[in-house]
Amino acid sequence: MNAPCVTVDRDGPVGRVTLDRPDRRNPLSLQMMREATDAVRALGGDATCGVVVLTGSGPALSAGHELSEMLDRTLEQEQEIFDTCVDLMESIQSIPQPVIAEVQGHAIAAGCQLVATCDLAVAVDSARFGTPGVKIGLFCSTPMVAVSRSIGRKRALQMLLTGETIDAATAVDWGLVNEAVPAERLRPRVDELAAQIADASPLTLEIGKQAFYTQIDLPQEDAYRQMAETMATNALTRDAQEGMSAFLDKRTPRWRGE
Repeated sequence: MNAPCVTVDRDGPVGRVTLDRPDRRNPLSLQMMREATDAVRALGGDATCGVVVLTGSGPALSAGHELSEMLDRTLEQEQEIFDTCVDLMESIQSIPQPVIAEVQGHAIAAGCQLVATCDLAVAVDSARFGTPGVKIGLFCSTPMVAVSRSIGRKRALQMLLTGETIDAATAVDWGLVNEAVPAERLRPRVDELAAQIADASPLTLEIGKQAFYTQIDLPQEDAYRQMAETMATNALTRDAQEGMSAFLDKRTPRWRGE
């Protein structure tokens, strides 16, 4: 049995999933992806967890897939790798809690996909991002799904077709990450964001996250119709009624998750 590739820690309502193979720059091997998926889903099912942080140890968040696992394999074995990757990405967006990428180092190929998939991302200002698969004959097709939805067609295609990396400031400008901060500010800034988010009703966060991903690719008319229904249903929850009453009464709301 190989040593675990992922560690999980809790700090109050914040669950932290750390990719922990720094000697290899945290490659997304089958084992790594399965462990990360299990960790994300476990935190997602924990009602005491309000926010999930995804980070890595060492100089990179992740350098992408474990290429050695892709040599001399069958089509079924190659498909298993990418299906497992899709499971991880979909788990990040399907759990009720917001997921913040804490990008402590470079995020390349599937590592860049991880950043684009997370709901929010804060990066160290020395980090670089890229989808360089074209340079080794393996186009970054699955990273393309998340990256193109984050930064748009032309910018995504520039990264995908040239294989060039971008710096953290450009990643912020393009919308791949929310903020870039000095290394000493990374963890504190992520903790600040996590605390701010965890202060909200967990039920409201779940409704909002699900609603965002439901509406984002719909035509505007359909999006408005579905979100009007979602907001009306949300307004009837106990937490929404409590939150509105608390605002009008100028007091702190008491969330019940109902």
